Amino acid sequence: QVQPVESGGGLVQPGGSLTLSCSASGSSGSYNAMGWFRQAPGKEREFVAAIRWSSPMTRYADAVKDRFSISRDNAKNRVLLRMNSLKPEDTAVYFCAAGRPIASSIGTMRGYTSWGQGTQVTISE
Repeated sequence: QVQPVESGGGLVQPGGSLTLSCSASGSSGSYNAMGWFRQAPGKEREFVAAIRWSSPMTRYADAVKDRFSISRDNAKNRVLLRMNSLKPEDTAVYFCAAGRPIASSIGTMRGYTSWGQGTQVTISE
């Protein structure tokens, strides 16, 4: 079983940048994709970005496309989420997840079986 651990959250001004990191301890054989999700106060958890572990395939939510970039470091079992041009509406708790989603589900929570505790990202003046 893999246990994702997020880091890198914080307070940033609008237009700023932030990089989140997710380290996955445990067996890498238990997942073939890692994803980022976020949950704002009073809202449902939503998909942000995902990456396959053994292919270049990535997927982004429309709200973050062209502003966020997901990448992986296989040697360190780590995934990075680089966030640029941040907006107040990006404020949320960001969660990292690992699992074996099928292609049609990689942009949903289905198939992600291991979740981190989350890291707070706040975009404010």
